[in-house]
Amino acid sequence: MKTEKPDIIYGRHPVLDALDAGQSLEKIFLLQGTRGPFEKELRAKLKGRLVPVQYVPKEKLNRMTSGNHQGVVAFIAPVDYYDLEDVLPGLFEKSDTPLLLFLDGITDVRNLGAIARSAEVLGAHALVIPAKGSALITPDTIKASAGALSRIPLCRTASLVNAVEWAKMSGIKIFSSQLGAKKRLQELDLSGPSAFIIGAEDEGVSPAVAALADEAFHIEQTGLTDSLNVSVATGIMLYEVLRQRRP
Repeated sequence: MKTEKPDIIYGRHPVLDALDAGQSLEKIFLLQGTRGPFEKELRAKLKGRLVPVQYVPKEKLNRMTSGNHQGVVAFIAPVDYYDLEDVLPGLFEKSDTPLLLFLDGITDVRNLGAIARSAEVLGAHALVIPAKGSALITPDTIKASAGALSRIPLCRTASLVNAVEWAKMSGIKIFSSQLGAKKRLQELDLSGPSAFIIGAEDEGVSPAVAALADEAFHIEQTGLTDSLNVSVATGIMLYEVLRQRRP
C-alpha cells in the first residue's frame, strides 16, 4: 500500500508505519465496526497523541481513495502541532507579553484560516484548538490563512477547558466576547498577558469554557445584523491589543 495523494495514507500497515515514524496525522478514518488486533494496536500507538479517530461507512472510505484501504485512511497534517505547555513558557523566557487565541468550536476551514491570518499579522503568539470539534487543517485552510499557519504555532489540546485553566494559572488573563456583556472591548486592559476565547458564530463560546473567562466584553455595532463574522470579530479584538500595546 502506498500514499495515493500527498495528504493521504491508506492501508493498515502504512498507517501503523507512519505512526511509528512519528508522522504528524490530522485525522484517522476507520471502517465502522472495526475491532480486533489491528484496532488495539492502532489505539496503543495513538496513546498520548491527539489524533482524532472517526468511524465511518465503507462508502466514505471508498470516496477518499480508489486503492485497497483495508478499512483505514489517515490524513497527514499539513502543519506541525505544538504543546501549549511548551510554547507559553518560551514566550515568558523571551520577555514577550503573551497573546493567545483559544478557538472553541470553529469548524469552518475558511474561518479558521482567516483567523490564523489575522492572528499572525496582528501579533498573536499561538492558536489553541481542541483535538475534537475543530476544523481540519486542509489545503483550503492553508490557503485562507495566506501561509500564516506555517508561521504561527498551532497548539492542539485534548481539553480546551483544561488548556484555559492552565493558561490562567500561568498568569494569562482570559477574555470572552458575549453580546450581553456590559464592558466594551476598548475598555479592557489588554496590556498584560492575555487570551481571547473565540466561539463559533452560531453557538458562541460553550458554557464550560465561557465560565473560565476573567472578563466578558462586547464589540460595539450600529447595524441590524446580529453579529460579525467570527474572523472579522477576531481581527477587531487583535487590533485593539495592538493599539494598546504600541509604544
